[in-house]
Amino acid sequence: MRVARAAFPKGSLAIRVRDELGVMFTDEHFSGLFPARGKRAWSPGRLALVLVLQFVDNLTDRQAAEAVRARIDWKYALGLELTDPGFDHSVLCEFRDRLIGAEGGREVLDGVLTAARERGLLASGGRARTDSTHVLSAVRALNQLELVSECLRSALNAVARVEPDWLRERALQDWFRHYATRADETRFPKDRTKRTQLYERIGTDGMHLLRLVWAADAPQRLRELPEAEILRQAWVQHFHVVEGEVRRRGPKDRPPGATRLASPYDVQARNGVKGEIRWDGYKVHLTESCEPDTAHLITNVVTTHGAVSDDRMATVVHAGLAAKGLLPAEHWVDSGYANAAALTAAHRDHGVALHGPLKSVTSAQSRGDATFGQEAFTVDWDQQQAGCPDGHTSTYWRQARSQQGAPVIRIQFSPRDCKPCPRQPECINSKPGSRRLVRRELTLRPRAEHETLQQARALQQTDEWKDRYKIRAGVEGTVSQGVIAHGLRRSRYRGLAKAGLQHQLTTAAINIVRIDAHLTGKPHAPTRTSPVAALCPTG
Repeated sequence: MRVARAAFPKGSLAIRVRDELGVMFTDEHFSGLFPARGKRAWSPGRLALVLVLQFVDNLTDRQAAEAVRARIDWKYALGLELTDPGFDHSVLCEFRDRLIGAEGGREVLDGVLTAARERGLLASGGRARTDSTHVLSAVRALNQLELVSECLRSALNAVARVEPDWLRERALQDWFRHYATRADETRFPKDRTKRTQLYERIGTDGMHLLRLVWAADAPQRLRELPEAEILRQAWVQHFHVVEGEVRRRGPKDRPPGATRLASPYDVQARNGVKGEIRWDGYKVHLTESCEPDTAHLITNVVTTHGAVSDDRMATVVHAGLAAKGLLPAEHWVDSGYANAAALTAAHRDHGVALHGPLKSVTSAQSRGDATFGQEAFTVDWDQQQAGCPDGHTSTYWRQARSQQGAPVIRIQFSPRDCKPCPRQPECINSKPGSRRLVRRELTLRPRAEHETLQQARALQQTDEWKDRYKIRAGVEGTVSQGVIAHGLRRSRYRGLAKAGLQHQLTTAAINIVRIDAHLTGKPHAPTRTSPVAALCPTG
């Protein structure tokens, strides 16, 4: 302690963390990760703190292990003697593997949040905000031709390692020439016809290997290889057999992005799309407290593969916050999270007021010249009828499902009322001479969701709500901090579980940095305005 304070008279982050927050992780927190017998492990409580400090400074495992041996402030935070030799860097990798198996990353983040609550820096209620960002996979992005080529090359390499003699006897001679090197080292033809021919040649080679591996006389352990299963999945997704020939599937005949492989070397990564951004990998959802005059701490983090849409995540985020006892009174999100089902479930299940701009109505009437939207119709839920602006009553009311499987209500008016109606052009978009029945149709959400949606749309038109919604923009700074200072944008590891652990440790590190900034009196950074934007006249 004396040496550390002499070396850091003004203190450092690691020293202040130990002084202000005390011991955040004890060995008892992680005792379930280790066997009762065997050689005594290096303190898991200290290893957890090492992982957090590692992500604070964005260090590699070797650099973090060296910091434990050489940095006085780290020894102070860990409670070590100056002469402690530390540990080999491989211990960190082994410890992360233990954390993955037991979702220990959540334990690390919760340890930081618990210390912050005890210090009075965090409480339930208040306001919170959430946003998501894309995370690139640790492996290189592949186009479809590279993907199928690498799937086949990976499977051949795996078979060659396990059964080299078996493969040597059955492999086609061209395989050693075509698949001995990586796809990015191969010059694929630019001509579309030649690329299609190459695609189908790879498909034929892969199908031949699959038939060999799944033949009755093939060794059983070949069918148990993960690479063989990946090859089988990729070939089902990209090829089919037509009249005995292997042919490439058309774009509409392939599975959706949520199930389609993006790389044979990270089978849980998926193709993601968010606005104009396309990537292969994962998506992370960050929720932080945003009360003024206190530290803005990340209270929940959820990692999904890249194809999961934001509109499914509000309930997942609320469940995670409820488990920690950190549910907010108001939750501010962007339009990706806000929908009728999420708003209703948040209030019904957790008493949370979910606020976010609702997407515009996309019915046929709203896209054409018709002016009567759903709000122009009166709905009698008890009698299961709807009334139009001209006084006619619907004749059809049925419970149904949308294309996404959500419950909806289909309502139709009679053509005998709609066709002669003088207000038809304002209500129905129909082309002259069309053979379709001239009648108005409505698709509504269930009653609770419909009423919530109408109330939310009305509220969001007020200037007061628009002014309050400005608070959500601050979460984008959190995403920026994670990307720039802590490498949040790219996965360090392969697989969804390891990517999730990385994000748990990253958010714990961000919280440590923010707690330290709060303790040292560093104010929140203001919203940056460029010199050109500052010249723009107000109003």
